[in-house]
Formats: sequence, structure tokens, C-alpha cells
Amino acid sequence: MNTYRKPYLFLITFISAMGGLLFGYDWVVIGGAKIFYEPFFGIEGSAALRGWAMSSALTGCLAGALLAGAWSDRYGRKKMLVMASVLFTVSAYGTGVAGHFTGFVIFRILGGFGIGIASNISPIYIAEVSPAPVRGRFVSLNQLTIVLGILAAQLVNRQIGDYYMPDKDVISPESVEWAWRWMFWAGLIPAGLFFILSFIIPESPRWLAVNGKGSAARKVFARIGGEEYAEKELAAIENLPLTQEKNDWKAILKPNVRKVLLIGIVLAVFQQWCGINVIFNYAHEIFSAAGYAVSDVLMNIVVTGITNVIFTFVAIFTVDRWGRKALMYAGSAGLAAIYLIMGACYGLQVSGWPMLLLVVLAIACYAMSLAPVVWVVLSEIFPVKIRGAAMAVSTFFLWTACFILTYTFPLLNEGLGASGTFWVYGGICVAGFLFIRRRLPETKGKSLEEIEKELIK
Repeated sequence: MNTYRKPYLFLITFISAMGGLLFGYDWVVIGGAKIFYEPFFGIEGSAALRGWAMSSALTGCLAGALLAGAWSDRYGRKKMLVMASVLFTVSAYGTGVAGHFTGFVIFRILGGFGIGIASNISPIYIAEVSPAPVRGRFVSLNQLTIVLGILAAQLVNRQIGDYYMPDKDVISPESVEWAWRWMFWAGLIPAGLFFILSFIIPESPRWLAVNGKGSAARKVFARIGGEEYAEKELAAIENLPLTQEKNDWKAILKPNVRKVLLIGIVLAVFQQWCGINVIFNYAHEIFSAAGYAVSDVLMNIVVTGITNVIFTFVAIFTVDRWGRKALMYAGSAGLAAIYLIMGACYGLQVSGWPMLLLVVLAIACYAMSLAPVVWVVLSEIFPVKIRGAAMAVSTFFLWTACFILTYTFPLLNEGLGASGTFWVYGGICVAGFLFIRRRLPETKGKSLEEIEKELIK
């Protein structure tokens, strides 16, 4: 089926993927703002408060990811995207105007709640509106917007930082008062646009169909691919194994669903424990250990951000050609090999451009494989009736794994050194490769209904 209406499909998927853009921006912007808001709130001397400021959004992520799935199965995908846009807008404004640390944290948690919703619902929505031959490409757009959001936050932070600190060695009272506020307020532009545009997109036709709104679903399917396509998709949905199941959490505990849920959880955890995110979260420590001065670290961070964007495009143009498993194989095996070499280089005290090259290769490998493809697979493998709830469980484990990874890196780095730490991540990548080989089904070119029938037996 190649007669789908590309402009309309691109429009609604891009709007829903704006949740990913704000996810990436909100997640990273705080890193550049911390040198300004910490002295403003007087928390430089408290490691606990500094850590709470950085990680408070994660509590919102966990809650948002866990609740949004069940809510989206009950109330619809579109309403959850609208809610996420509201939370991002309120958080961007409120964080910037906060006069006390408690208010700052509350608005960060609200932003985290929005991240949890967006990371869960945006890929689901895109998968449910996209025809099978191009579904991987369009779901990967969500990952592209995430990395664009990350890069935007890095560039905004640098521009505002340069404006308020022409002398980079001096943090002026004016910069302490205003620089961090403008970094958060800059997020109001995409957040407000997301809020306005989220009313344009239709409800997911698959959600409409399984919730007794076949006429509305037919109209959306027809607008995407014509009347013949709409008839075919609706007929396939009516014959699904779980179409008549009650829409609740108990359904995801059935034996035929648990095996699929296990695949989702393991892939979600593996995407984090493969170790690449420590390069973004602890870039200063990693590049410093490789012999780079502080002034060079900022430029290297921008280089890694650009690499992330470029190789996400590689995934977009290959995921529906090469398949999900091929890219996951390449990502897990490639990262294992790169980490092995990185660990050896750290052990041999290699410094300078070879280490930067290895970091760039690792990010390129991740950006074209595990980063987007895990989201594609998670949006495809779960039954439509409980897709939101099952995705919520997987996303909850993803954010939990993210927290554990971030928390344990300094401990591993101190106990095992940089060499041992990256060898541990390499071992995890080998384990991930073996799991993918044994348990991951290939979903390329199959409709969501075909995938459901194959997996739910």
C-alpha cells in the first residue's frame, strides 16, 4: 500500500513528535543552567540539594510514564499529548519565574511528568497512524526530534551563557539572576507551538476502532490512505485476539502477553544500560579523563550533539529497509567493540583526538540503532487494546534504568576506573546482542495487526 497521503501523514506525525523535541530540550537544558541557578538558590554547598535539583524531574518522568499509558488506553492518545503540551508550557514558565528552590523543584517535576507522557505516547500515536511499509521511518522521527531538542538546548545554553558571561571566567550577579531563567523560558516557544498544534491532529484511528468508534476511525484511516485502505485496516482490527478484552491492567498479566512485555522491558533497560547516556550526562569527566581542557569540553559536547542528529537520519532511512533486528545487531555489536577499544585506550592512557573519535563513533552507532529502533519496536509489539499500559510499564523500567545508570557511573568510575567501567558496558552490550538474537521478532513491513496475531497466541 503505497497510496497513503504523505503530506498529511508527515504533518500529524511531526506534531505528535514535538513531544520528543520538548522531551530532549527539557531533559538537557538544566545541565547548562546549573552554574547559574545553584548560586541563586544558594545550594552550591549541598551535594544533596544539587542532586535533587538535577534529578527531581525524573520522579515526574516515572509517574508520567506509568500513568499515561493506562490513561491513554482509556481516554485516548490525543488527550495525553495535549496534557503533555500543557505540562511542558507550565513547567517552562514556572521554572523560569521561580523565586524559591521549592517552587523550582515543583515545576521541574511537572516538566518531568510531561517527559514521561511524551516518551510514552508520541511513539505509540505515530505507530498507530502510520502504514506498515513506512512505520519505522515515521516512528524514528520521534527520536530525531528528541536529539534535535537536545542539540537545541545545548546551543541555547551556550548562546545565553556567552551573552551573560562575555568573560567566561566570571559569573556576574546579573547572570546568576537571569541566565538560567531565559534558558528555561526559551522552551516556551516550542511548548506553546506544541499546545496549539496538538488540537489539529486526529485521535489515533486504532484507538477509536477498538473503543467502539468505528465510524470516526474509518474517517481518519481514509484521510491517511483512502477508502480501500480504511476498509482493510478496520477489518484487520476486528479480528484481533484481544479486541474484546476489558481495557485494564490485568490484561497485561496474561501469559500470552507477559512474554511480549518481557521483550519490551529488556529492550527498554538495555537501551539505557548500554551506557551511551553517561557520555551526555558526564561529558566533562569523560573528556577530562581523555586529556581535554575545560574549554575544549564544551565544543566536544556540541560535536557529539551534531553527530547524534546526523546518524539519527541514517536510522530513519534504513529502519524500513534493513529491518529492526539488523540495526539492533549492528548497534549492540558495534558498541561492544567500541567500548572494548575505549577501555584499552583509557588503560594505556591514550588521550586527545583518538578518544574523541571513539566517543563520536559510539554516539553514531547508538544514534542509528538502539536509540530510535527500541522506540520503534516498543510501539509495535504490544496489542492495541493494552498498548498504552504495556508501553507504560516498559517506559517506567526505561526511566528506572536511566536513573540506575546515572547514579552508578561515578561509583563504577571510582571503583573500576574508566577502563573497567566501559568494559562493563561492553559486556552488557554482548548480553543485549544475544537476547536480541534469541527473542526479538522482526517486525519490518508487517501491519500492527499482523504483529499482534503472531506474538499473542
